[in-house]
Amino acid sequence: MVQGLRSQFKLANLLRSLSLPRSVFYYQSQRSLLPDPYAEVKEKIQAIFHEHKGRYGYRRITATLRRTGMELNHKTVQRLMKSLGLKSKVRPKRYRSYRGDVGRIADNLLCRSFKVNLPNEKWVTDVTEFNIKGQKVYLSPVIDLFNQEVIAFQVKKSAHLPLVTDMLQEAISTLKKGETPILHSDQGWQYQQKQTRHILKKHGLPQSMSRKGNCLDNAVAENFFALLKTEMFHGEVFENADDLIQEIEEYIDYYNTKRIKMRLNGLTPVEYRNQALLAD
Repeated sequence: MVQGLRSQFKLANLLRSLSLPRSVFYYQSQRSLLPDPYAEVKEKIQAIFHEHKGRYGYRRITATLRRTGMELNHKTVQRLMKSLGLKSKVRPKRYRSYRGDVGRIADNLLCRSFKVNLPNEKWVTDVTEFNIKGQKVYLSPVIDLFNQEVIAFQVKKSAHLPLVTDMLQEAISTLKKGETPILHSDQGWQYQQKQTRHILKKHGLPQSMSRKGNCLDNAVAENFFALLKTEMFHGEVFENADDLIQEIEEYIDYYNTKRIKMRLNGLTPVEYRNQALLAD
């Protein structure tokens, strides 16, 4: 600011009005002439931030930088992001498929035990709703608690039963012989239906359900929906339901194969699963 006003006012008067010591002014002037030591880092931070469409905060950007060999403290990255005006999207009404007891309610076998040691031990599922220009879109995924990978999903313009049963058939087709993961859901009407229970029983998958009105019993699925809607839905513009469906499909591929997770040691869900299979 002082430099910009020097052509109009005497330096001594400017420094006096700002209560700025002359030594500090000259020190700052000299520093401004030096090259920015973080110039390259800032470029990489901006590239990572925009590549992931503003979905990465400072922790994931730090981890991504480290994967490229740049060892930086997360606080430094946080400070640089702030100086660049970069702020990640931050997480909001969930679709409720509960319609009372319309079929059979399964016991809560999961009991919030979300930690597992191997893939395909415990799966969680749920349904969420999107509203785009008066059209409804419904997403039903199966998530493996081992690495929070979306194993299979269906996205349709109707919440009718095939939304869930088609997803189950797709997920079950990925299992090896002898793998029979628990499938945990809320008490949504689709999961109480005879057809759903028949598919699970036929393939030996134990069914588990949350207690009524207790979303924490299915926290992993809830968190996935919150993340997805924050990162690819809220604040975005879609032409129609088909446009949204395509974006959801692309996001899930991105989530599985490109989006790193700090709880997975900075790996993507697919990388983490592959690493575990190689070590087995």
